[in-house]
Amino acid sequence: MLLEIHAHSEEHSRCSLIPAADILRQALGRNLQGVVLTDHHYRWSEEELDALRRSSGIPGHFLLLSGQEVSTPDLGHVLVFAAAPAIDEGTTAAAIRARFPEAALVRAHPYRRRLEYRESELPGPAVDAVEIFSSNHTMKANSRGLEDWHRYRFTATAGTDAHGQVPVGTYPTQFDHPVTSIEELAREIRRGRCRPFFKEITLAGAHQLVTEIVIGTKGGSEQRPRIILRRFGRQSDWLEALRTASLADELAARGFDSGRFRVPQVLEQDAGRMTIIEEGVRGKTLFERLRTAGPAEGRLALGLAAHWLARLHDLRPALTTRSAFLERESARLEGYARRFAAVAHRGAPLVRELAGAVMREEQRIVGRHPRALVQCHGDFHPKNLVLGQDSLEDRETAFIAALDLGNAVLAPPAFDVGWFLAHYRHQFQEDDRVLALWPPGLFAEEYRHAAGDRGGGFDREVAFFEARAGLSIASYLVKLGLGESETVRRLLSGAAEVVLGRPAEAGDGSIPEQRSEGERQRAGRSSDP
Repeated sequence: MLLEIHAHSEEHSRCSLIPAADILRQALGRNLQGVVLTDHHYRWSEEELDALRRSSGIPGHFLLLSGQEVSTPDLGHVLVFAAAPAIDEGTTAAAIRARFPEAALVRAHPYRRRLEYRESELPGPAVDAVEIFSSNHTMKANSRGLEDWHRYRFTATAGTDAHGQVPVGTYPTQFDHPVTSIEELAREIRRGRCRPFFKEITLAGAHQLVTEIVIGTKGGSEQRPRIILRRFGRQSDWLEALRTASLADELAARGFDSGRFRVPQVLEQDAGRMTIIEEGVRGKTLFERLRTAGPAEGRLALGLAAHWLARLHDLRPALTTRSAFLERESARLEGYARRFAAVAHRGAPLVRELAGAVMREEQRIVGRHPRALVQCHGDFHPKNLVLGQDSLEDRETAFIAALDLGNAVLAPPAFDVGWFLAHYRHQFQEDDRVLALWPPGLFAEEYRHAAGDRGGGFDREVAFFEARAGLSIASYLVKLGLGESETVRRLLSGAAEVVLGRPAEAGDGSIPEQRSEGERQRAGRSSDP
């Protein structure tokens, strides 16, 4: 049973701007099953609740109860459920507990002004539960409440603390069993049979623990709090995360915070725990969307991706050093060659030759146009792009957001375009429908349309960087144990033709022997770097 158990009405809380009838209607719009009004030092009588039910027109099955919020000198604000009369301000939580042993006491928004608690303080001897999610918390405070709940395992609730600024029902509490009265609700809280309503999903991450948290119900607008927690174990990774967060902040300040083109917003930085808290983006990746899209929808989605990239390049923010691109490329290309050599792959000599040739060509490209470098995403591909819509009923609210800015670097603009094309071909290599409806050249065409003239040699550079990205994909497949796959052979042959000016031959060692059916199947299921 989903309830809003922390809401203030303008009728009985001077700090509230929302009438009680609107509280009920908003909760219904969030698909909740009831509301508990918790005005300051005031408990609605049954007669008042009955009159409110009639005037608001809510259905009979919708639960309407009243508790109260009490300002205590020992524990701050406390929600009290099933204490008959209104309780005076300044009454201690201990006194409330002694006077109303059957009531439930919940510590309200305790992380509003304080983040550190000992285990003995949560919830404490006089209190039955702790409100860990609240609109009266920052996202950092909400995440700290979640962390303490997992660590200390107390009974937890959520509450919007609605006053009119945040929609009612944003932070609901789930009860394990139906309740029909304030006494039953108090008993369920005291017995620990409730919890905040949210989803917590652990995601894959390199050198970090990534947790996605989605709080509350979709409701009519499908807008609900979504946060991503990125926890780092090494100081070097944390410092790199701060650099990435700084880039996201800069892009947001330059117009990527709203509208059609976005990056996830950085909400909090917790240096003590080496944690970045960022906005979660609702939607589907471009990869997922294209697999089911119709012709017009898919073309629009691919066009949005190309226009996002062109807009980034046209901003020309210089947030990384000019030497970083070649330094990073040198290390990566050397890493590819070592990986092939480590497994004694027949293509190792070819990869070593390709790595050297790629590095020399990149040095020439940068040397010819040292001032033409732009801030590149660095890992721009369909699985790192999310398409969403602020309102499901209004296509004009559609947007695209680029994730994972950790590889952002000042580089030739053709690098991002070529990288996308290589990964696009690879990710959809077994989906003939996608490649037929929206061939890779369509992305390049849309990018040129949005970015304007990039010079006569731009297409040649795109082809070069697409071949270079193929080395990255091939190296990753070797890491997965798929070095003998047809995909690796194809990628190395393509790279040799573009970079070395000749197709790879058997003498290069890139053409594998006949593979088993199992090897062919594993190659088809491979992931991307």
